[in-house]
Parts: sequence; structure tokens; C-alpha cells
Amino acid sequence: MNAIRLKHVFSATATVVLLGLATSALAQFIWLDEKGVKQYSDMPPPASVPSKRILKTPGQSLARGAGSQEAGNDPADAAATDAKAAPAAPPTVAEQDAAYQKRKAELAEKNKKTAQEAKQASDKAENCARARANQRTLDSGTRIAQTDANGQRSYMNDDQRAKQNADNRAVLNDCQ
Repeated sequence: MNAIRLKHVFSATATVVLLGLATSALAQFIWLDEKGVKQYSDMPPPASVPSKRILKTPGQSLARGAGSQEAGNDPADAAATDAKAAPAAPPTVAEQDAAYQKRKAELAEKNKKTAQEAKQASDKAENCARARANQRTLDSGTRIAQTDANGQRSYMNDDQRAKQNADNRAVLNDCQ
């Protein structure tokens, strides 16, 4: 009697193990490689394999099996229908890395452009401050001394002052 019980326990255990193996077989990819040989794997096929050569993905039946031909469907039509119905495969690690590198480069370019614009705005503000100070000096009427290339000191005459005033006003017009 113990032998019969042991036999039933063994057969029940074997059944559970076989069912477990059968469900793991459902989680496989099947595709045709470049030589037309069927490849089986629990990992997705390489990105170089076109989607029309992927015969099965986990949770789907064979894309081009005997059942589709028995029903009178053209295999090319079945593949086109499966391609439309099947969602896009998740991106590979290489595709994710390429997208990350692209975003990183775009962000660096954007930061560089923002920093350059900030520097230009700062330089312009500084130039405007200097032009305002120069204009106050020109408007004050005080004598302005200049030093020439030989180191000789001379004072600005009225014509030079008027020219300097006009140049300075042109700079100030850009500041407003």
C-alpha cells in the first residue's frame, strides 16, 4: 500500500514538474537567423533580426505556423497583420544608451548656449554702465584730459567732445 501511495506522489510530482517546464517553454522567442535556421531563446532576438523573421514571442502563438496556412491566409498577409497588431518591442540597451547620449549632448549644448547668452548679457550690461558713466562726464562740462601715444597730455577740444558725445549716445541707444 505504501508503494502505491509513493507511486501516486511520484507521479503527481512529475506532473507538476512537467507542467512547470511546459509553461517555461511558452516564455521563449523563436526566430529565423540569416541562414534560415530556427533559433530558440528566452532572450529577445538581436536588433539586426527583422520583425518579419520573428516567428514567436512570449505570450503569442507562432506568427507563421501551420494554422495560418490551413485557414487559407497568405503568410505575407499574416506577417503584415501581426506587425500592425504587435506593439513595438522595448528598446534595447544600446538604443537606450544612444538616446541617453543624445539627450546628454542636447542638454550640454543648451547649457553652453545659456551660459554664452548670460555672458553676453553681462558684458552688455557692463558696457552700458561704462557708457552711462562716460556720458555723465561728457555732460558735466569739465575738461577731459587725454594722453597720446608719446605720453603727452592734452585736453579734449569742443569738436572732439561733440564726436565723443555722439559715439557715446549711439552706444547708449543700444542699451535701452
